[in-house]
Amino acid sequence: MKTAIVTGGSRGIGEGIVRMLAGRGYRVIASYAHNDEAARQLEQQLQHVRLIKADHSDRRQTYAFIEEVKRLTEAVHCVVCNAGITLRNAFTETTDEQWDAMMEVAVNAHVILLRQLYPLIQPASRILFTGSTMGLHPHATVLGYGVTKGAVHALVRNLVKEFEPLQTTVNAVAPGFVETDWHKNKPEHIRAAICAKTAAHRFATVEEAIQAYAFCLDNPYVNGAVIEVNGGYDFK
Repeated sequence: MKTAIVTGGSRGIGEGIVRMLAGRGYRVIASYAHNDEAARQLEQQLQHVRLIKADHSDRRQTYAFIEEVKRLTEAVHCVVCNAGITLRNAFTETTDEQWDAMMEVAVNAHVILLRQLYPLIQPASRILFTGSTMGLHPHATVLGYGVTKGAVHALVRNLVKEFEPLQTTVNAVAPGFVETDWHKNKPEHIRAAICAKTAAHRFATVEEAIQAYAFCLDNPYVNGAVIEVNGGYDFK
């Protein structure tokens, strides 16, 4: 049985990724930051899925998660770097600690994870990141999030050479607005404004976003790509 590692795997897109990988026969080891009940339910619903609590804004917890992964498996065939956080503070009101936390979760924790797990990653494996449309186009209300996701996209392209000896692909999926719990709780006028800017005139389903991750798993010639799944969002 192949083993997949997922960060931020208990809810939203992360949960969808875990379910997709489990459905494809992977043993999945995933981190989650806060929601114990969601993690418990996912473990109960799916076979060969293990959720480990780790807040990746705390580097010590990232290293603890890595050590637990090493204890549980000697070989890794897929890593999905999905965890990320966002804040809607104005640029001038964002603290050093908030900025550092966003960068730590989206970028630093995943660099550390891949570096420390490199000896376990098997030839012809798949490494996937969750990027964002916000990392491709400026969006002032989530500046910090956009910058961290832009860094994720750059990291993907630069890691291609690092994993070339293993013939392992590195790609990112850059979703637009997806019907996760976080977006469902947005005020209706904000949701309407987003839909008006989107050619599809709606948010994506989680399943539609997950299809892009599955595509990257299946196609060994897709490498260094940032695949947008945004319904034609045009930022007008």
